[in-house]
Amino acid sequence: MIGAGFTGLSAAYELATRGFAVTVLEAEDSVGGLAAAFDVGGEKLDRFYHHWFTSDQDVMNLVAELGLDDRLELNPTNTGVYYANNFFKLSTPWDLLNFTPLSLVDRVRLGLLALRARGVKDWKALEDKTAADWLRELGGENVYRVVWEPLLKGKFGPFANDVSAVWFWNKLKLRGGSRGKGGQERLAYLRGGFVAIAEELARRIISAGGHVELRRQVTQVEQVGQRWSTRLDNGATVESDIVIATTPLPVIADLVRGWAEPAYLDQLERVRYIGNVCLVLELTHALSKTYWLNVNDPKFPFVGVIEHTNFERPETYAGRHIVYLSKYLPVTDALYSLDADAFLGYSLPYLQQMFPKFDRSWILKHHLWKARWSQPVVERHYSRLIPDERGPRRGFYVCSMAQIYPEDRGTNYAIQRGRRLARTIASEYIELKDA
Repeated sequence: MIGAGFTGLSAAYELATRGFAVTVLEAEDSVGGLAAAFDVGGEKLDRFYHHWFTSDQDVMNLVAELGLDDRLELNPTNTGVYYANNFFKLSTPWDLLNFTPLSLVDRVRLGLLALRARGVKDWKALEDKTAADWLRELGGENVYRVVWEPLLKGKFGPFANDVSAVWFWNKLKLRGGSRGKGGQERLAYLRGGFVAIAEELARRIISAGGHVELRRQVTQVEQVGQRWSTRLDNGATVESDIVIATTPLPVIADLVRGWAEPAYLDQLERVRYIGNVCLVLELTHALSKTYWLNVNDPKFPFVGVIEHTNFERPETYAGRHIVYLSKYLPVTDALYSLDADAFLGYSLPYLQQMFPKFDRSWILKHHLWKARWSQPVVERHYSRLIPDERGPRRGFYVCSMAQIYPEDRGTNYAIQRGRRLARTIASEYIELKDA
């Protein structure tokens, strides 16, 4: 297993508990992938902000299976929008009716848009449309300009006009399925961070006789006879009957370049990715009462200001208030190369303009995390771009977040796809052995 993110660990866990000898190889010094964590006030905190929707059944089932459900917290959330130097609450249908940047007619259109979007049953009918065109069709130009265009550009930057309607449809569908009776969105979080699941999966794999090896950078995968040889950067090799690669597709292309056909390499390298930088602040005071603030003002560089301790209590982190400032950008952007101090300096003027009472003395610590392969760019006809889980040779499988479709990447679907592939492999191995 190449990669100890949620996909790799879930697949390894499923196979190990079925009696397979499993080795997980991870280049980093901890498990979890994009769900890795760091210490704040004696508690683990996610490097990048995370939550689940109440409809994320696969992760809920796994949490219960691992005996971690006593850590699960379900809470209504306060969400809002920052637009034209003003804050607007957008947690319930009533908040929508009071969203004054839109006319009353456009507010109604926005509400109907969400209902019409969730009524779509055949996502394949949307594959030929961009998100921008589809959202304009459903809500009109004003609704698109004020509400959706800033979010698309904030998430995908220069790729915003290429994003498929299918990607946005799934976002609207997920949020609609995570609302309570009063229409308020309810989300879930795991005390101890999402990494607690990754660490428990690693423990279960090891207790079943498997291995989880950290700081093991894979440099090459090649077939030797009927088996596979996985080479590490220290020159060592790991021999196996099966290889499951869960890293980003271009990384996998580099691993198999010595033997894979050009057409297969082209497919692995065709999917584009956008990076992310996430500044995490430990503060003495709260910035606001809002958990998730969408930034719809194009003058501001962040797609969102996520005040984690308006969802999980500050007491969990020794009384510190936790804020994430997230920016998606191409990794060639100069901002991506900034260190933590420089990025904080870049961010402070925007933060102070948004929250006039904020003072730099509130900052106890700041951290900067970067993700090179943060988000695949889900284009029109994306189903034609993604490679099959079965590689070009027997025993080689690819199971990465870029193959999660029509759903979007996330821990719930990483778990779902990893466990599903493992069950398929186990079933076929048993059939082959019996034959």
